[in-house]
Amino acid sequence: MQLTGQKIAVLMESDFYEPEILYYQRRFAEEGAEVHFLTRLWGNERIVFRGHEHRMPFEVSESFEDMDEYGLKEYAAVIVPSGIVADRLRYTEDVDTLPPAAAFLRRAFADPAIVKGIICHGMWLAAPIPSVIRGRRAVVHNNLLGDLNNMGGVYVNQDVVVDGDLVTARTGNHCHVFARTIIEQLAARTRRRPGDLAA
Repeated sequence: MQLTGQKIAVLMESDFYEPEILYYQRRFAEEGAEVHFLTRLWGNERIVFRGHEHRMPFEVSESFEDMDEYGLKEYAAVIVPSGIVADRLRYTEDVDTLPPAAAFLRRAFADPAIVKGIICHGMWLAAPIPSVIRGRRAVVHNNLLGDLNNMGGVYVNQDVVVDGDLVTARTGNHCHVFARTIIEQLAARTRRRPGDLAA
């Protein structure tokens, strides 16, 4: 198990792509990682979201809203999934205030030790914070090419693209190669730790 002791955050909302979310739930756990699904709870203890294709229920009870810097640093990776999750998460009551989920993603981008995974329409969540994508190589769903260009990203026509601590993938149907790439990135980072090299 390559990721034993590591934590991975997956952002969640309604209209998620069920096969993708279920794959992450199992695949990362197979490698020993703890998978945490985070959302905006709106003052609730838990929320049941519904999938996009089959209306599958998925309960989430963890929030990113009040997570401090120490809590964020516990995560080896933060993933923004496909479907309509990112569009729902980028809602803000005050148009002069950054959406809480976008603010959380910006904090994750500020820490190069955290791998950021964005797949398909997940790139919507980065639209309010274009500076985190500007100049970086990425792939998105074909429908988001204009969004990526407007953010100043550099489109690469591959199913999965790695640019340093950013891993992007084309569609939710590529979740398997996306997850594998994130696992490989995290495992390589673990192998490069000074303590491991000395052992």
